[in-house]
Amino acid sequence: MGIAADKLTALVADPERFAFSAGDLRETQVAALDERFQERRDRIRLLGLRARDAGIDSIARIEDVVPVLFPHTAYKSYPESYLMDERWDRLTKWLGTVSAHPLEGIATDGIAGIDDWIARLAEQGHFISCSSGTTGKSAMLIASQKDMDWSRIDTVNVFAWGSGVVPAQDRLIVGCAPVATVPKNAAIAQAQYEAFANPEWPRWAYPVPPITVGSLTAMVVMRKKIAEGTARPDEIAAFEETSAERARLVADAVPATAQFIIENRHRKLQLSGLWNGLWQVAKAVRDAGYGREDFNPDNSIYVGGGLKRAQLPADYQDYVFETFNIPADRHFQNYSMQELNSGMPKCREGGRYHVPPWIVPVLLDKSGDEALPHAGGEQEGRAAFFDLSLDGRWGGVITGDRISLDHSPCACGNHGPSIRDDIARYADLEGDDKIGCAGTVDAYVRGVA
Repeated sequence: MGIAADKLTALVADPERFAFSAGDLRETQVAALDERFQERRDRIRLLGLRARDAGIDSIARIEDVVPVLFPHTAYKSYPESYLMDERWDRLTKWLGTVSAHPLEGIATDGIAGIDDWIARLAEQGHFISCSSGTTGKSAMLIASQKDMDWSRIDTVNVFAWGSGVVPAQDRLIVGCAPVATVPKNAAIAQAQYEAFANPEWPRWAYPVPPITVGSLTAMVVMRKKIAEGTARPDEIAAFEETSAERARLVADAVPATAQFIIENRHRKLQLSGLWNGLWQVAKAVRDAGYGREDFNPDNSIYVGGGLKRAQLPADYQDYVFETFNIPADRHFQNYSMQELNSGMPKCREGGRYHVPPWIVPVLLDKSGDEALPHAGGEQEGRAAFFDLSLDGRWGGVITGDRISLDHSPCACGNHGPSIRDDIARYADLEGDDKIGCAGTVDAYVRGVA
């Protein structure tokens, strides 16, 4: 992989990994970025095209990596007709433009749907994780077995650092939300269970059918057909029936989950989910007459993501913590995204997300075209990251997030770069989000695929 990159990723379990300042890390990170670039530019077709267009043959400064970062939309750049027409051969060829490993020997005959296509790739060691795609196309992110193994290690270390919970197999893990069944999510969930759950206690399965990529894609396709006026009446009726049934199951899952928690309230709980689901379950528990005094004082909580546009009361976080007796040092939140392979846990003292040494943060202007000059202190801009742990695809991504990045020491005592807990999406702030290089990347991929 590379001496510098290996040096940084070897810190994955080091309890002092967030103590290194940006200055301490810069020389090694620049060397690691160049290692990755030299390794991958002839292996990832899109990277090679971007590098040739920008005239880049080496990375000598962190800023040099900007022209070869991929916009997050690059992983949605496949023609939509490939999915709608079930052209799995074409979709596989497109995937090969962003893969670090050749996609050879993938038979695409007889594939029944996108979930079958994903399973076919997994049999060959290529794992596809997808964004939700509920408002458009899903981003399809390819990963290797090495990436899956990394996710299992990183998720346990990140949660233990951010929550203070020791992986002692002494908790009952209760999920309060349906989970997308993609390989990365499955790997993370299993690693969390093996590290923190008491295997002798009942395992809770959230009573909603799993969200598969196929089910999400079918929903997006049908919504598109309805908007275009091309959906048949029988298709619309089936879609509405499926949607109504899922809504009923989701509604029924809340009281069922609340009842399971109540029955196991004497045990040490580790709750997980999105804020909306956690709040709904907490309300059901309160409505049943239970609260803080009924629960173990060492309960913990793992919150994934933000509100996702849910409308909740202003005190929703305190309401959840109070209901389940979650102490102040057992709240865990993590900043990450499907495009990365690593997490940035929030510290308990400073309330900031900490960037590990193997993730190189780069603050960009709103267009995503230029790195902002570092003027010291905290700065706001578009977030870009290079995850040196990634093996199956290029580690550099320009996100849709506006962040405030600080290289100064945090109140928790760590000197590494950290991110303020006020992350926002440009699409939510401005109703749209245009990354300068996105159109060019889209044209590149369509041209070579």
